[in-house]
Amino acid sequence: MAISAPWNRVSGTHSGIAGCPGVPIADADNNQHEDTVPTVDDSAARTNTGAHARDMAMMRRCIALSAGVPRMGELPIASIVCDGDRVIAETTNQVRCEGDVSRHAEILAIACAQRTLKHKSLSRCTLYATVEPCPMCSFAIREAGVGKVVYALTSPVMGGLSKWNILRDRGLSDAIPQVFGPVPEVIAGLLWREAAAVWWRWNPVIWAFIKHRGFFGPPPAVDDGEHLPAPRPARGRLRALFSLGVWR
Repeated sequence: MAISAPWNRVSGTHSGIAGCPGVPIADADNNQHEDTVPTVDDSAARTNTGAHARDMAMMRRCIALSAGVPRMGELPIASIVCDGDRVIAETTNQVRCEGDVSRHAEILAIACAQRTLKHKSLSRCTLYATVEPCPMCSFAIREAGVGKVVYALTSPVMGGLSKWNILRDRGLSDAIPQVFGPVPEVIAGLLWREAAAVWWRWNPVIWAFIKHRGFFGPPPAVDDGEHLPAPRPARGRLRALFSLGVWR
C-alpha cells in the first residue's frame, strides 16, 4: 500500500500540502531529525488487503507523528485526514505554540484538507486521531461531513462520542442536513496500546494521573477496536435536495 505525501525534513511540513501546520523539526542545524515522522512500514498491509490494513498503517503513522509533539510543549496528540491511501492533511496540536485553545489537531487537519481539496465536504475521507475527538472537534467533523473517524484512546470525560455522542448523533443531520453531514463510520480504540505507550514515554507520572482520574477510558473489548458502521441515511428526497447545495 503506497502512502503518499512524504515528510519534508527541512520545512517540517508535507510536500504537496501547502499552508498546513506540521511539526517543526528539532536540531535542524546539526542535521539531527529525531522527530521526523518515519515512512510507514506497510509490509503487513501487502499481505492483509482492504480497509483494515489501511487503518492500521495510517493510525501507526498518526501515533508516530504524535510522539515528537511534546518537544514543542504540546500534548502528544496528532491527526491525519486521508482519501484512501492518499494523505491529504497531517497535523498536531498547536494550542500552546500559538496560544489558541481552538488549535486542536483535528480542527487543523480538517481545515487543511478542505483547503487542499478546495471544497467543504470530506465525505470520501477518513480522519485518524490518537485521542477521541473532543466535542469541539466532533462538531467540526460532522459539519465537514467526514465519512469515517478512527481513533486510538477513548476519552469518557471529554470525548465527542463516549461522553457527548456528537459523532453518532443522527438528530444533527436529520434536523439540519444543510449543515451537518451524515453519521460517520467510527472505529474506536484502534492500536490503543501503541498510543498509550507514547503518553507513558512522554511522562509516566502524568500518564498515571490521567489514568487514575479516568480521562482515558477502558480498552476496547477487542484489540482491533470497536467498529460502529455508518447507518443508512433516513431523510426524505426534499432534505437530500437541500443538502446538495451545501455538500460540494
